[in-house]
Amino acid sequence: MTETNLAVLLRARPQGAPVLSDFDIVEHAIPKPAEGQVLVRARYLSLDPYMRGRMSDAKSYSKPVEIGAVMEGQTVGEVVESRHPDFRPGDTVLGGYGWQRFSAVDSSRLWKISPHDAPLSWNLGVLGMPGLTGWWGLKEIGQPKAGETLVVSAASGAVGQVVGQLGKIAGARVVGVAGGAAKCAFVTDELGFDACVDHRAPLDPALDAACPAGIDVYWENVGGAVQAAVFPRFNDFGRMVMCGMIAQYNTAPGADASGAPAGPNLGPVVRKRLRIQGFIVSDHGWAQYPAFRAEMLGHIAAGQMKVKEDVTEGLENAPEAFLGLLEGRNFGKAVVKVL
Repeated sequence: MTETNLAVLLRARPQGAPVLSDFDIVEHAIPKPAEGQVLVRARYLSLDPYMRGRMSDAKSYSKPVEIGAVMEGQTVGEVVESRHPDFRPGDTVLGGYGWQRFSAVDSSRLWKISPHDAPLSWNLGVLGMPGLTGWWGLKEIGQPKAGETLVVSAASGAVGQVVGQLGKIAGARVVGVAGGAAKCAFVTDELGFDACVDHRAPLDPALDAACPAGIDVYWENVGGAVQAAVFPRFNDFGRMVMCGMIAQYNTAPGADASGAPAGPNLGPVVRKRLRIQGFIVSDHGWAQYPAFRAEMLGHIAAGQMKVKEDVTEGLENAPEAFLGLLEGRNFGKAVVKVL
């Protein structure tokens, strides 16, 4: 094997928004799999907002990436060497680890997948963790019903795409929130949402026009001003699915991106009997991965699930692509083609 293990390391913990100097790009020797492990050659790397949290040493649901360690992330690729009987060289697998070309991964963390089901990179989006996040959170918490109104923030992103389309399949009126005319046009014209609100324009009149019957379910990916505008428009017994707060990841607790106090007055939670629930898909979702994958493949085959990706070529360009993701410059699921 003549390739080296190109890798992206965490060089420093960001102070506010991450910058390129927070990362190191190095070449390592290819790791050797231990007993029970599989050596995976990545073909695509997923970039996701949760990775910003892994760069911080603040207390969270998962331990941070150590300084000098490979940045955390999921990949899809093929088995190069296996020390587990369930995997063989040439198998296609989801679950390779980190911003690196090769990873030695415990077999329990891998899913063997067919390379013929869908384009390989889709296994990191609509058929991967973001898709599973949308599917599980909507089914278990959001529970949209026919005729209800579902609002989805970051609607053109990896999770938002799936949530909105599943909401349409459930019979809900689906309203997206996205940044800019091009993203909003994609959300309505390609994904089939009933309306889309540009968060760069005044939100209150736009939401009133798009949600004349109020809001029953809100899928929260953003926080900040979008959440503040949605909250007073909740109907009784509304549900807020707390998936992420990307607008506030780089700010101090209790402040939004402008430094102003963040979050709505929670008094109406009691009066309207609202349900607000956060979740982490790794707690319960992966146990249902086979059922999720089968259902999503059915939706794809039926033409009910469209996909848009934002592909960056070259692992060395992953840091810049990640900064773009945090700033909303990506258009669709952010992935890196590992060359």
